[in-house]
Amino acid sequence: MQEKIDQIIANLKEVYDPEIPVNIYDLGLIYNVDVDEQGIATVIMTLTAPGCPVADQLVMEVNESATKVEGVEAANVELTFEPPWDKSMMSEEARLELGFF
Repeated sequence: MQEKIDQIIANLKEVYDPEIPVNIYDLGLIYNVDVDEQGIATVIMTLTAPGCPVADQLVMEVNESATKVEGVEAANVELTFEPPWDKSMMSEEARLELGFF
């Protein structure tokens, strides 16, 4: 299962918030990725703001990123705002890219 999770994460690193030039994984928007024995992926994610105008698009892209992985039959993308996202959740690379250091 870990291989599938790693492949999903690699795919998520190709998904970008159109307003921010950093992928959603490095932005810290992905809280958890799991795949069960039946090949169902669960991705728990958040948004930079609850009123994000591209929320539906991002959820769809996350779902597609998960189901592109061989052996993943379906994906459940759960949107949460607990804990709320903040800049400290970004990877060091993302903070450098956005000039937060």
